[in-house]
Amino acid sequence: MNPSIEQAIHIHGARQHNLKNLDVYIPRNKMTVITGLSGSGKSSLAFDTIYAEGQRRYVESLSSYARQFLGQMDKPEVDYIEGMSPAIAIDQKTTSKNPRSTVGTVTEIYDYIRLLYARVAKPYCPVCGKPIEAFAEDQIVDKIMEMEKGTRFQLLAPVVRQKKGQHKKILSRIRKEGFLRMIIDGEMHRTEEEIELDKNKVHDIFIVVDRIIIREGIESRLTDSIETALEISGSTVIVDTMDGNEKLYSTSYSCPEHDISIEPATPRSFSFNTPMGACPTCKGLGSSRRADPELIIPNKELSIDEGAIACYGTTEGTYYKEIIDQIAARHDFSTKKPIKDAPKPMIDELMYGTKKPLHFVFNSYFSGDKEYRGQFEGILKNLNRRYSESASDRTLEKIEPFLSDIPCPDCHGARLKMESLVFKLGGKNIYESTLLSVIDAMDFFDSLDLSDMDRNIADQILKEIHERLSFLKEVGLGYLTLARMAGTLSGGEAQRIRLATQIGSALVGVTYVLDEPSIGLHQKDNAMLLKSLRNLTDIGNTLIVVEHDEDTMREADEILDIGPGAGVHGGHIVAQGSYDEIIQVEDSITGQYLSGKKKIPVPKERRPYTGDEIVVYGAAQNNLKGIDVHFPLGQFICVTGVSGSGKSSLINEILKKAVAQKVNKNKVRPGKYKKIEGLEHVDKIVSIDQSPIGRTPRSNPATYTGVFDSIRDVFAQTNEAKMRGYAKGRFSFNVKGGRCEACKGDGILKVEMHFLPDVYVPCEVCGGKRYNRETLQVKFKGKNIADVLDMTVDQAAEFFENHPRILRKITTLQEVGLGYIKLGQPSTQLSGGEAQRIKLATELSKRGTGNTLYILDEPTTGLHAEDIRKLLGVLSKLADMGNTVVVIEHNLDVIKVADHIIDLGPDGGDGGGEVVAVGRPEDVAKNEKSYTGIYLKPLLEK
Repeated sequence: MNPSIEQAIHIHGARQHNLKNLDVYIPRNKMTVITGLSGSGKSSLAFDTIYAEGQRRYVESLSSYARQFLGQMDKPEVDYIEGMSPAIAIDQKTTSKNPRSTVGTVTEIYDYIRLLYARVAKPYCPVCGKPIEAFAEDQIVDKIMEMEKGTRFQLLAPVVRQKKGQHKKILSRIRKEGFLRMIIDGEMHRTEEEIELDKNKVHDIFIVVDRIIIREGIESRLTDSIETALEISGSTVIVDTMDGNEKLYSTSYSCPEHDISIEPATPRSFSFNTPMGACPTCKGLGSSRRADPELIIPNKELSIDEGAIACYGTTEGTYYKEIIDQIAARHDFSTKKPIKDAPKPMIDELMYGTKKPLHFVFNSYFSGDKEYRGQFEGILKNLNRRYSESASDRTLEKIEPFLSDIPCPDCHGARLKMESLVFKLGGKNIYESTLLSVIDAMDFFDSLDLSDMDRNIADQILKEIHERLSFLKEVGLGYLTLARMAGTLSGGEAQRIRLATQIGSALVGVTYVLDEPSIGLHQKDNAMLLKSLRNLTDIGNTLIVVEHDEDTMREADEILDIGPGAGVHGGHIVAQGSYDEIIQVEDSITGQYLSGKKKIPVPKERRPYTGDEIVVYGAAQNNLKGIDVHFPLGQFICVTGVSGSGKSSLINEILKKAVAQKVNKNKVRPGKYKKIEGLEHVDKIVSIDQSPIGRTPRSNPATYTGVFDSIRDVFAQTNEAKMRGYAKGRFSFNVKGGRCEACKGDGILKVEMHFLPDVYVPCEVCGGKRYNRETLQVKFKGKNIADVLDMTVDQAAEFFENHPRILRKITTLQEVGLGYIKLGQPSTQLSGGEAQRIKLATELSKRGTGNTLYILDEPTTGLHAEDIRKLLGVLSKLADMGNTVVVIEHNLDVIKVADHIIDLGPDGGDGGGEVVAVGRPEDVAKNEKSYTGIYLKPLLEK
């Protein structure tokens, strides 16, 4: 008996992409995991069918006027869906790349912090650090009356503070207004005295407004005197007890000692996205594009003549080369020596300019002998000036490689005006509070020591801040700082931030569709995430999770296994039921792996250490604690650790960029480290990620791997092509000649539908084949070029079995498990895992030297256990060839087959950044301080 609409979402006839007319029931208010091989149809069902239909129905409920402003969802290929509720997708698309977006702004926590600082933070003088208070006149009277009875004091009105001059007009005015005494530079004087002040020295002049003894009934006199003092000074009165103690009171936020005034704060004063709060120098970005000394002299082993100063080159007779040579000669330094040996004063003159003028004559290629006389402004100023003033795109392109984002010299990365940063709570300004990790920020805001009045104001704000921070902690992001730029987050982190926001919204009756929320999360934090997911279903929501993680599947109420294969071989429901039911299904590859009948074996032997290694000394980027890390070469290395432990900082920011800078001569600036050794053993670095192989449908596996060039060569060599005079360019759909000009080689045409979704229809001229009629008449073995692009990799391998150049590249696609994809499949239809394996296959098909460093960041994202087995086969083959493979990974199946593990931690954020364990997996498993070792140990014992 089928469940009712109240109990389940009914999907009938789903045919989106490779789905084979599925009929599915998904229980409501439960957690359902959709799993299966990469490319089997999981996302097609979860996102392209269920979410797309839920979103489309919601949008269609709006007016046609409103719909034209919203992104339209295409109607999925499905007969009908019953029991659908509004759908929210939380996928792995990274958050905004806008440099103004931070974790704090994306989660809206920063908005509450701005409100808190505007209402209860107190300003402090940026010079002396003393609190700046604004008092009403009555408050000043009350403060003075709190002094012990009988206390003698005098009220002083400061009229001159630390100003040069003789101040004759001020002294004359004091006499005319009838005051008897004044204090000049700490000494008491009567006003009738003739006083000559040194105009070249700074002076203090205070008027003695009144002398009073604390007793009952003086409030009226005291009030009048305070009003007089405030009127004379503008806003300040000093209470001097004549025993060396002075207390300053002001009716405005100002430090009279240093003549600094602060306006009362508003929430906008703390926003770096408004002119009211943003630092005027960097406009609230926290950094500016400036010339970088590290990029100007990237290789200090080179001499000036060899091009050490990369921005000016080595050409003799040029203006800048002559200046550099003259500065070197002035310091008696040979331009043939490595620039690392140059004296510091010479480098300073090169970078920051000369104080003494230069004078020389040089021969210019363009205008003969020229005389130069004057100071050199310095390379940094020169590049910055030309970059800001030039209107030439060519000039800007030439200068751009030598610039990087340097912290703003005024706000030092805080993004805010000085006037905003003087307001503090708990000893921290608003920027310093956002530098705390989520966990530390919770402690900071929870432990604020506030007055009763401020506590009443702040209680509701602090409650909101605490709740939102706790949601981030619950989804395993307690190590993030609120100041972290959103563009630097991984896909998994961005997804969990959106998940935390949804938990906070506490909506009920919603269908949430998630894409592998466990990605980037260590097993230690998995339980916390699952608890948060379960909370969504407990309050009355339906949860559909595309996932491969075993812990998540154990927690699920229902598992839906799509397959049995991928691409054209997938799209069927192989098994559906609880965890215990799935492991009983023989046809389910997922069930086989969950039950242990299939598994990725632990290698019997690890690759021997060769003795060669790359060593990074003093790695200190982000939270790394100045660590020394050894990377043995010729090994399959896993870099592990909890989220936020410093893995990406070490590998992506330091190792990858440092090697690319030295080996590939890339103009990139690595993260902070002291030195790196062993690069002479590496001749190339390749970074393989899950970004698309192309952004448009014109990019496909055939073009990316380069096999399409060879295929076009084959067609150009046919007798028909030779008779017609067709070269290989005729068989490209990207250039005029052979392509269909009606669709410009796209094969489809876009029809805009105003407030309805755009409709894509096959080109009626070529029928979607991309080529014109004459080109398609050229055939090889009975197939035209369009037929070949429509072949799967497996079909193409058989078709081109007698063409070694083509077969070699196609075979590598089969080896990484992509035999099901079509050669001409648009890159926009490929998953992240598929794109990554295409890149791996492309690298595998190249003839390597065996000295390549491969870097992969969580390559198992989106991969089923069976896909991981194939991936490990490819990575092992790369390592067997003598290459070094470095992988950032949490997946235990990958970690257990590694030759060498570098485990960072022990925790995330400030609690991480240290090397916890290194060595063979067996060694790490014995280390009780390693969280990775604790979870790895049971797998090695099986």
